[in-house]
Amino acid sequence: MQTQFVLRVPSEILKQLVEALVTDCVLNDLEKESILMEDVGENEKRIRVREERARCFIDEVKNKGNNACEKMIRHLQTKDPALSSLLHLYSDTSAHQDVIQSCQPKVKSALKKKFQCVFEGIAKAGIPTLLNQIYTELYITEGGTAEVNYEHEVIQIEAESRKLDRPETTIGEENLFKASHGRNEPIRTVLTKGVAGIGKTVLTQKYTLDWAEDKANQDIQFIFPFTFRELNMLKQKKFSLVELVHHFFTETKEAGICSFEDFQVVFIFDGLDECRPPLDFHNTESVTDVTVPTAVNVLLTNLIRGKLLPYAHIWITTRPAAADQIPPEYVHRVTEVRGFTDPQKEEYFRKRFRDEEQASRIISHIKTSRSLHIMCHIPVFCWITATVLEDVLKAREGGQLPKTLTEMYIHFLVVQAKVKKIKYDGGAETDPHWSPDSRKMMESLGKLAFDQLQKGNLIFYESDLTECGIDIRAASVYSGVFTQIFKEERGLYQDKVFCFIHLSVQEFLAALHVHLTFINSGVNLLEEQKTTSQKPETKEFAETDFYQSAVNKALQSPNGHLDFFLRFLLGLSLQTSQILLQGLLTQTESSSQTNQETVQYIKEKLSENLSAEKSINLFHCLNELNDCSLMEEIQQSLRSGSLSTDKLSPAQWSALVFILLSSEKDLDVFDLKKYSASEKALLRLLPVVKASNKVLLSGCSLSQRSCEALCSVLNLHSSSLRELDLSYNNVQDSGVNKLFVGVESPHSKLETLRSDQRIFYVLLSSKSHC
Repeated sequence: MQTQFVLRVPSEILKQLVEALVTDCVLNDLEKESILMEDVGENEKRIRVREERARCFIDEVKNKGNNACEKMIRHLQTKDPALSSLLHLYSDTSAHQDVIQSCQPKVKSALKKKFQCVFEGIAKAGIPTLLNQIYTELYITEGGTAEVNYEHEVIQIEAESRKLDRPETTIGEENLFKASHGRNEPIRTVLTKGVAGIGKTVLTQKYTLDWAEDKANQDIQFIFPFTFRELNMLKQKKFSLVELVHHFFTETKEAGICSFEDFQVVFIFDGLDECRPPLDFHNTESVTDVTVPTAVNVLLTNLIRGKLLPYAHIWITTRPAAADQIPPEYVHRVTEVRGFTDPQKEEYFRKRFRDEEQASRIISHIKTSRSLHIMCHIPVFCWITATVLEDVLKAREGGQLPKTLTEMYIHFLVVQAKVKKIKYDGGAETDPHWSPDSRKMMESLGKLAFDQLQKGNLIFYESDLTECGIDIRAASVYSGVFTQIFKEERGLYQDKVFCFIHLSVQEFLAALHVHLTFINSGVNLLEEQKTTSQKPETKEFAETDFYQSAVNKALQSPNGHLDFFLRFLLGLSLQTSQILLQGLLTQTESSSQTNQETVQYIKEKLSENLSAEKSINLFHCLNELNDCSLMEEIQQSLRSGSLSTDKLSPAQWSALVFILLSSEKDLDVFDLKKYSASEKALLRLLPVVKASNKVLLSGCSLSQRSCEALCSVLNLHSSSLRELDLSYNNVQDSGVNKLFVGVESPHSKLETLRSDQRIFYVLLSSKSHC
């Protein structure tokens, strides 16, 4: 009906309908003005404008709800009976409403039952957690592109966390499909991206639950949420779009719905990054009939293209690495889930810990550790932290809380072993946490984590488990006992999908597996080829070689995907970590000399010409090894005002970058003169420029080379630079032209450029010729 209305409604009838609905107070004058644009001259353009008006009109009316639709239909029956009859609006209206009234409550009831409870890890027997009770609002921004970011996801979070206090366009879940101010075209497809564990799935569940509980989006008649994990199970099957909906939402089949064109429908597809095989928008056949069976990936491609149900709303979530699978012409809005802001973190912990004093202590502790504070932007890590600290505070009143990521994840592992021992094995609090069975379990999960990390997989199937020696029949034991680490999800036909609760948990277990293998057998799993002819002379030499080879392997990774693995592996080498893992480790290896040699090796690497991201990760590694000497040297010089950049070594420059990036106040306004008014200092501190909102470079003796460097910063999607002062620098015309390339970049966020008049003139002159 909607497609035919758009194609057939005459301009004059459309104007009359708009006027009638304004009189009925369904539409306001602003909406009328938005719909009725001026005609343009050429006939083809005039037809296109009429169709766009009609499409905009239909969307506006549908957004007003069922009563508005009823009024529009009555006016159409009066003003153009022939068109009304052609669209079958006389006979179908009451039947349409009957279907909604009989089917919609059943669909809502099923969705409420499915989404009203969430299980954070192993639920306490008989006490489910209500989603509405624990849900903390997420920070969601609008804008950006669906391009791929190849950085490690937690590194992305670290970069984004610096932007959370700066003004950006935010959007509430209830406004996803509503056009923003000044935008007339309807929002059909929304792509929401965010790193693993940031809260995308829970966001879609809350959106669905609010609709099912009549709290929001009541203009929508049906919401059909799918996950790509469950759709993957159907890759050998063929369905029509109607059959697919009937299969997952049997209430629609019972109601006899054979087409969804006349309904206001939202399709949710969660986890595009898990789609197997990936959607192909270039070679997939065209399907326009919702009753024609075809492969599921073909259905989805045509639904997103708009070939099927062009008026349906579609919401897709994905991790950043898969964001470019959908061509930009099919995406009408891109949003990003940034996780928790600092106030939202506090809200989460205060909801989780009702004891005010305990909650305040935990919040204060997290703020003292930069690593923990950054990770808590991720909701899943907040939950891990709460799980650990609750146990530590209970077991050791007033005891020391874990400060490093490695300590936090070791405690998390121990908590799970304790739960298994007490809850499933009938043991007591005082019993040893680790048994031969649980040790075997961790060895198997560790091998799975490491093997799949090397392949870049976060989702595993039964064949992956078999390869790691995990008995498929016992898989439910693994997922049932260690739900908080390892999850089993059932799709249709009882197929099973497995995953770790977060990428960082997989990286930790992978590091633990490599660590245990080396301790127990002396085998270095990170070596490409294991040679027996060149054995190290001593055990100490072997240990040193093991950790140094891990550093080298991580530095060679082009996208930083071994960065967290390396942090955990080095953290596990400490004696304090091995004490925490007593019982899991059958023997311990700990040499303070080896640790010191590893620290020294990392400092030597910091003196090399590394990228800023790799240098920053090495400082995190030093933190896991409890060595802060480089940073303390620089911080002492900064505090005393005696910092002399002329004498800084490359490693000390890297330390200065790390310190500045860890300080939010320095990132709001960065003044190069505080450190050194020189081009050398600018080039060394470029990562800080990239992360800063306002950069002051006035009178710093900069040349064309600096402009090239600034151009590269402006070209980066992750750059935060909005205001730049380049006055009193002799950068020459060639330098200005280099800078202009960056200013014109689609990724440039620069709003203000202060400089001398000649630079302003060149920039304006160049733009006038575009």
